[in-house]
Amino acid sequence: MKLLQKISNSSFVKPYTLISVVSILAVIGPVIVVSAGFWDAISHLQKEPEFFWSSPHIVVYTGVSITSCAAILGTVLLARKLIRKSFKTGIILVIVGSAIQLISGFGDSISHEIYGIDGLISWSHQPLELGLVLASLGGFMILKNNENPKLKMFIPFSVVTFLFFTTWLLFNLVLIFGHTIQCIPVYEIFSSGCAIL
Repeated sequence: MKLLQKISNSSFVKPYTLISVVSILAVIGPVIVVSAGFWDAISHLQKEPEFFWSSPHIVVYTGVSITSCAAILGTVLLARKLIRKSFKTGIILVIVGSAIQLISGFGDSISHEIYGIDGLISWSHQPLELGLVLASLGGFMILKNNENPKLKMFIPFSVVTFLFFTTWLLFNLVLIFGHTIQCIPVYEIFSSGCAIL
């Protein structure tokens, strides 16, 4: 905690610089998580052994760690009242999204220990996806309110990632209610989830 205080008090690190870092990390972290999630799904299709420290899982944890760093920096900015009101909601969304990802990740490891390989639909995956949506929305809101023209160029990417994560979450929620669809051959990638529902 002392290190964070030194960073936030440093004359080299201004609050708007930290806000910029928070917004970029909040968008990049979820992108890494989802990319590694697809890699993990492909490894499930190839019947590769499932264990906690597999390569795709390590990349997922890296993405979650990046989002967590954004949340920690955001918490420091909020606690020290170093930000304008316009950034507050975005930072809170990043913090909540990060917390949900951390809790869901722990729940996912427990789920793997109890049930083995799970499918796309599981009690830990959908909250994790909600955490991705919230963190990326927070990152977008921070970018939108930022006056740095270089960061404004990052807004289209943040919009696309937010829309993708939201669509992905909605798609998975539809599968929960129409779970027989995922068991047909077209949805083979989700077939391991059929047993869970």
